[in-house]
Amino acid sequence: MHLLAIIAPGGSSSGARCKLARGEELGNDKVTMTRAPNMPPPIEEMWPAVCLVRPQMGENIGAVARVMLNFGLTQLRLVAPRDRWPNPKAQAVAVGADRVLDQARVEWRLEDAAADATLVVAATARPRGMEKPVWGPREAARNLKAAIASGEKPIVVFGPESSGLETDEVARAEAILTLPVNPGFASLNLAQAVGIFGFAFAETRQEESAPAWFHGGDSPPATHEELENMFLHLEEELERGRFYHPPDKAALMKRNLRAILLRARLTQQETQTLRGVIKALTIGRGGRKKDDA
Repeated sequence: MHLLAIIAPGGSSSGARCKLARGEELGNDKVTMTRAPNMPPPIEEMWPAVCLVRPQMGENIGAVARVMLNFGLTQLRLVAPRDRWPNPKAQAVAVGADRVLDQARVEWRLEDAAADATLVVAATARPRGMEKPVWGPREAARNLKAAIASGEKPIVVFGPESSGLETDEVARAEAILTLPVNPGFASLNLAQAVGIFGFAFAETRQEESAPAWFHGGDSPPATHEELENMFLHLEEELERGRFYHPPDKAALMKRNLRAILLRARLTQQETQTLRGVIKALTIGRGGRKKDDA
């Protein structure tokens, strides 16, 4: 078994604490999300797993479960949690990610939590004086994605909020993940640290920075014939409004206007809308005045 250790920097739990009341209220509600018609099915990946070693607060565990499911990760492992488990405070803060908590695996030793792993990944803000590769979040995510594609089972290990993993726990790892935090204030909340890694891993699923379902629309691109008809309509009305002045600049002004609109890559619906705008501005509801006919 190959181990790669990720040490979580020590972090304050105040973020989870101050939102607890709201989380408990939301925890009783059914959480739903409006889905666009072209959105793919929900993403739920078993690997990489996330392992929290000696987590100290149920609220932080719940926040970790929530951010894991935000980025499509579902396998949570806990090593010697300080408070009793299951923990109602974790359920309250998870807000809809209950299934991540319900299937969480609890062990007393890191060795047992990582027993079935072929690669364990972790992050630290502190150098440990060990000869190990050091990865940033995106590099770690790419390496783990490649490992999963080749059949490996990676785990990302985070230490307790107050101190991170112990040096002996880091020594079990093959590499270290570090986050680009402010060296003058490097302490992250546990869920924040997991969220940064989760975001980096989610980026590996898509070629572009925005999800695919945000691209494109229901209306196809306008054809050149449709664009030409719109241009002629616009130019005709601008002629009526004596826009082209001086007259010898008319050809240049028409080319410039066309260039502006062509850069927009208009759809058929947008082209029709613009023609309606031109008509409304020049004719209006009462029809064109006789003097302007």
